[in-house]
Amino acid sequence: MSIKDNLKQIKLTLPENVTLVAVSKTKPVSDLMEAYNAGQRIFGENKIQEMTEKYEELPKDIQWHMIGHVQRNKVKYMAEFVSLIHGVDSFKLLKEINKQAQKHDRVIDCLLQIKIADEDSKFGMSAEDASTLLQSDEFSELQHIKIVGVMGMATFTDDLKQVESEFKLLKSTFNALKPVQTTNCRLQTISMGMSGDYQLAIECGSTMVRVGSSIFGARNYQ
Repeated sequence: MSIKDNLKQIKLTLPENVTLVAVSKTKPVSDLMEAYNAGQRIFGENKIQEMTEKYEELPKDIQWHMIGHVQRNKVKYMAEFVSLIHGVDSFKLLKEINKQAQKHDRVIDCLLQIKIADEDSKFGMSAEDASTLLQSDEFSELQHIKIVGVMGMATFTDDLKQVESEFKLLKSTFNALKPVQTTNCRLQTISMGMSGDYQLAIECGSTMVRVGSSIFGARNYQ
């Protein structure tokens, strides 16, 4: 199956309200162009440097999503072009994104990363922390970011019951936070689900799925 065929197959399984982020980390520009030529415009990367290099080379109507853990000192490299930052897990990071976005006279869309997995290796904030943050005065002063939803990563396990309960936790967190509407907060996106479990994620309310290996084939880590 070609990248084009893979994309076509996946899109057939997605409801209209679900956005597909093609996770292109570690993949060469030629693979991204193949997906681009098949109509894909949203790509997700997890390393800022790699994303910036690809941004330089590829068509400018691509929307770049930063889906990995973000180091504050690297925000400046993507502030000019990044379309959505998935993994915002602290107020400090949000402040830095705001600062760098201001330099480019932009408002950058962000998702709050909620910790839904039991694993210690996963980043994210608790639902309570997120609620406190969104209602704080400091947050209301940030005019160059907009919180447009939440993101979560389920535990890496074959136990689908556990994954399902974690997805449902993210959906209920989203529902609890949704009434908070300010100039820089309008929650509409729930980003959860990857190649192995995106259909389950959609059943649990996901509106954005991050799919890599099912499109591009197995990843090549050197």
